[in-house]
Amino acid sequence: MNATAKLPIGIENFEDIRRNGFYYVDKTALIKDLLEGWGGINLFTRPRRFGKSLNMNMLKYFFEYGCDPQLFEGLAISAEPQLCQEHMGKYPVISITLKDVSGNGYTTALEMLRSVIGREAMRFQFLLDSEALTAWEKASYEKLIAIDSSNEQWFSMSYGALASSLLTLCELLHKHYGQKAVLLIDEYDVPLDKAQHFGYYDEMVSLIRSLFSQALRSNHSLAFAVLTGCLRVSMSSCGRHLESIFTGLNNLKVYSITNTQSDERFGFTQSEIQAMAERFQCTDKLHLIKEWYDGYRFGRAQVICPWDVINYIDQLRSEPDALPRPFWINTSGNDIIRNFVRMAKAGTRKELERLIDGETIPKKINQELTYRDLYTSMDNLWSILFTTGYLTQRGSEDGEVYQLAIPNREIRKIFIDQILEWFQQEARRDTPTLDAFCDAFVRGDAEAVESQFNAYLSRTISIRDTNVHKSKKENFYHGILLGLLSHREDWYIRSNVESGDKGILANAWYSDILVEIEEEGIGIVIEVKYPDSGKKSADGTDASTNRAKGGNEKSPYEMMEKGCREALQQIDTKGYEEKLRQDGLETILKYGIACNRKKCRVMLED
Repeated sequence: MNATAKLPIGIENFEDIRRNGFYYVDKTALIKDLLEGWGGINLFTRPRRFGKSLNMNMLKYFFEYGCDPQLFEGLAISAEPQLCQEHMGKYPVISITLKDVSGNGYTTALEMLRSVIGREAMRFQFLLDSEALTAWEKASYEKLIAIDSSNEQWFSMSYGALASSLLTLCELLHKHYGQKAVLLIDEYDVPLDKAQHFGYYDEMVSLIRSLFSQALRSNHSLAFAVLTGCLRVSMSSCGRHLESIFTGLNNLKVYSITNTQSDERFGFTQSEIQAMAERFQCTDKLHLIKEWYDGYRFGRAQVICPWDVINYIDQLRSEPDALPRPFWINTSGNDIIRNFVRMAKAGTRKELERLIDGETIPKKINQELTYRDLYTSMDNLWSILFTTGYLTQRGSEDGEVYQLAIPNREIRKIFIDQILEWFQQEARRDTPTLDAFCDAFVRGDAEAVESQFNAYLSRTISIRDTNVHKSKKENFYHGILLGLLSHREDWYIRSNVESGDKGILANAWYSDILVEIEEEGIGIVIEVKYPDSGKKSADGTDASTNRAKGGNEKSPYEMMEKGCREALQQIDTKGYEEKLRQDGLETILKYGIACNRKKCRVMLED
C-alpha cells in the first residue's frame, strides 16, 4: 500500500481505498464476528454516515470469488488464517445498495429498483454461457438484464421478475458454481423511508416484502445474508398492517445500536481516532473533535461519527487553525428533528430543554417500528431520534428504558437551529403582536419591548447548558431577536457588523444587531448579553444554592440589570453607533438586552 495516506471522503469502495493509498480504519474484524457468530440473515442497524456502505463493500471483496488476498494484508482478519483459508474468495456474492431508490413517486422508485438489481445482474453475464444451466434457466436470467429501448425506462423486467430477482440470481449462481451465494443488501430501508415521505408507502412495502421474502426465506441457495439500515422495520404498532418485511425469518440475527456484539465495527473508536490524529499530525485538535463529534454509545463502545472526523481532519490539512463545523447534519434534511420540535407540547419541550442543557432523560425505546408509525406519537419519535443518531444512550437498567442524551455539540446545534426556525414560524403567525413588538423599539419603549420579549421567551425553549460557552448562549437569544425583527421587511437589519474606529480586522469590534429605518431617519443598536456569574462556592454549589443559604450572589434579575448596563457601556465604548451615523441616521436608539433562561431585561440608554 502507498506510504502517503489520503483521506477517503465519500469513497465507499474498499479496493480503491486499499490500492490507492487512502487511510483506512480497519474494520475487518467484522468478518470474524459474522463467521463465528453465524446467522443466516444478519441485520446491522446504525445511523447514516457510520461506515455501513464501506463495510458492506469490504465484505464483498473478502467473500467473492477472485478475491485478492493482498487487499487484506496487515488487517485484523489476516490474523485469522483458518477463517481466511475457509472463506476468503469462496462464494458468489450478490451486492446491492438501495440508498438511491428514492423516487418522488412509485413508478420512478420502481424503475430505480429495477436499475439497481439489473446492473448487479449484468455482472454475471457469464451465466449465459454456463454449461451448468438449462436453456430455461438462462432465459430467466435474460429477463433480469433485458433492456427496453422503446421506452424511457432501461431495464424492462416485469414486476414478477423483479420480485423474484434476488432469489433467481442466488439459484443460478449456486447451480453454476456449486456453491451457495452470499447476499449483501445495503441501506435496505431507504425505499420505505422515501415512500412514506412521498405517499406510496403501501405499494413499496408490498414490493420490498415480496422481494425479501423470496430471497431470504426458504432460499436453499443462500449461504448467508447481511443487511444494513437505520431501522428494523417491523409489525405496525396498531396491528392493522402486516408491514414486517422479515415475517417468518426464524434465522434473522439483529445487531442494533444497543447490542454489544460488533459494537465497535461501525464508527471510529477512541483509539482509532487517536491513531488517526497522530497520523495526520492534529492531536492538538482532539479535544475539539471529541467535543463536536464524539459521544455516541453503541452497545458498550463509545464511538465517533466517521464522516465528521474525516471531513474535519481533511479541512485541517489545508487550514491548520480551522474550527469544527457540522458535516453530518448537512447530509440530510433533518426532517425528523423538524417534526419533533413541531409536535412537541409543553412537557416535551421541558424534556428537550433538559437534553440541550446536557442532562439525560429516561425513555422506553422501541427499535421495531414501521415508517408509517414514525409520527403517530411522541413515544415513537423518541425511538426514531435514538435509532437514527440524533440521540444516544447513557445506560439502561432493564434493556427497554434508556437514559437518552444529545451526543455532542454538532447534534445540539441541529436541535437549537430547528427550535429557532420553529419559534420564528410560530411568532409570524401573529402579525399584529409582532408589529407591536417592532414598533416598541422605534418608540424607545423599553418597557413594552421587555414585556413582549418575555412573552415570546416564555413560549420557546431556553438554553442554559453549562457545557456551552456564554457567547453561544448569547447567540441563541441573538438569533431569536434577529428572527423577530426580520419580520419588518422595510427595515435594513444587519448582524455582527464591524464597527468602531479599529482598522485592523483582528482587532475589529462587532455589534450584535444594527437596524436602519431610513424613511424615519432612525437607527437602532442592540447588544445582547447572557449574564451568568458561573461561579461556584467552595463546596461546589451554584449561585442559587448560595442565595438560599444567605450568600451574597446576585439574583437573576440583578444579574440581568448588570448585564444591560454592561451592554450599553459596550455600545458606547466600542462606538457601535458610528456605522449608523455614517449612513446618515440622526436618531440613534441604543438597547442593552440581558436574557437568562426564559426571562429578559431591556434598558434604553437615556
